[in-house]
Amino acid sequence: MIAVEGVKQDSIRSHYQLGTLFYRLLWGPHIHHGLWDENVSEDDTSAYQAQCQLTDTLADLASITSVDRVADIGCGMGGSAIRLAKLRGCDVTGVTLSPVQRNWAAFSSRLKRVAGQTRFLAEDAERVMFQPASFDVVWSVECTEHLFDKPRFVRRAAEWLRPGGRLAICVWFEGEDTTQPGHRRQCEEVCERFVCPSLATRRDYAEWMVQNGLEIRHNVEWTDRVARTWEICKRRVQRTGVRHLARVLDREQVDFIDGFDALLNAYRSGAMQYGAIVAEKHE
Repeated sequence: MIAVEGVKQDSIRSHYQLGTLFYRLLWGPHIHHGLWDENVSEDDTSAYQAQCQLTDTLADLASITSVDRVADIGCGMGGSAIRLAKLRGCDVTGVTLSPVQRNWAAFSSRLKRVAGQTRFLAEDAERVMFQPASFDVVWSVECTEHLFDKPRFVRRAAEWLRPGGRLAICVWFEGEDTTQPGHRRQCEEVCERFVCPSLATRRDYAEWMVQNGLEIRHNVEWTDRVARTWEICKRRVQRTGVRHLARVLDREQVDFIDGFDALLNAYRSGAMQYGAIVAEKHE
């Protein structure tokens, strides 16, 4: 596992408090990667459609239905939670570190007419308290990168699940081949620019899940299918001039915007991977 010093929780909160504006301008209501089908051109699938496809694909892997109670940890502006509630009919509790995102998500859920099926909490994912066996699904898309104690989160998530419940995550993983030249430095640069305390491998996450009584159902690698996310973001930055706005508001947002190439290069070299894991709690 790659860890970096200097990332503080206040930095993560600040990143998403101010960064929400930039995420929304650059990427829309779903602040996560898009998932494109292989051999399908970008022109045939919009970025928004690809983001919805990532949510829908993970929901299929996790077998989410209308009877499920879902905890969306790191819910952002509520894009996935609202889509799950509207299309799957499930009940969703979203958790975000940012009060700005929490308010945005709550407002959006009213606009989409799913306020009765959703609630959003401005809480720290590493401290939020839920009763044991209170959820059918713990869902987390691109949140665990920002957690300081990843094994503890997996342990707590397993406790929140009822028997037969599923943990479903999408993650920026550290690549498995740590011997490649420049591997550590590429991962460290991504951590620094995207306020991630550490990155762990797919093997790390799978082991933590098994150690906590979960059985791996799906462990998939999607790097090649999501990488164009950052190519599109780069073009949007150039087209909109949003970097100039970032320079006025917050220097850390400039580091984030300038980091798109760092993440793309890490994906291309294998220093990082993107994928999903779904694991089921033993009955």
